[in-house]
Amino acid sequence: MKHDVNGQVALVTGAAKGIGRACAVALAEAGAHLILGLRDRNTGDELAEEIRQMGRAVLPVQMNTAHLTEIREAVDAGYRHFGRIDILVNNAGIGFPAKAEDVTEEDFDYTLAVNLKGTFFTAQAVAKIMMQQRRGRIINIGSQAGFVALPTESVYCMTKAGISHLTKCLALEWAPYNITVNAVAPTFIETPGTRKWLDDEAFRASVRQRIPLGRIGQPAEVAAPVVFLASPAASLITGETLMIDGGWTIQ
Repeated sequence: MKHDVNGQVALVTGAAKGIGRACAVALAEAGAHLILGLRDRNTGDELAEEIRQMGRAVLPVQMNTAHLTEIREAVDAGYRHFGRIDILVNNAGIGFPAKAEDVTEEDFDYTLAVNLKGTFFTAQAVAKIMMQQRRGRIINIGSQAGFVALPTESVYCMTKAGISHLTKCLALEWAPYNITVNAVAPTFIETPGTRKWLDDEAFRASVRQRIPLGRIGQPAEVAAPVVFLASPAASLITGETLMIDGGWTIQ
């Protein structure tokens, strides 16, 4: 059972930085060609060139997953360019930390639009292609926040819990088409999005105390399991959420 994805085409949303970027690079290293879903198409040139230097084909596309039109246009563009989409990494996600009593309707709606609506409709658009191919791998990026309560993160936690259950529902519906749907749930990872918290030494220390392995994760430590779930080695795994949390949620 191979752990590579040679010759396959992968779409990664939110690919410009952090976990999304790491997943795109790891899939390219494992042999995949890439469609880079970018909230701002102009931010992907350096990553695209890095992937080309590996000998892979790459197509950056404009794809703010809060907007259904951009989702459909990006998926259509990727399909026209490559003629197939074998792997989807649903990575795009946001969060607006705030005490529950202070959450605004605007922040609530936008978080759900990206984290849940965007994840669902991106999966839907790609699955229609995978159904025709009679094969596909969808990996949703969840979070340990979908399994534990975190102060000031009630809306984010809610959306990530929703992603884990959505993963089960889509896995059941699309199994007859040989499409697997899984998720990964990372703990705190060193990314541009978490830097403003992790640069606070007191906060970093408190997080490390909660993680039995005693350290903050790196993006590559999320990307490697994503490649595994996209590969033939994971062909009998579907509907699961893999915790990548250093042991936080086993306590």
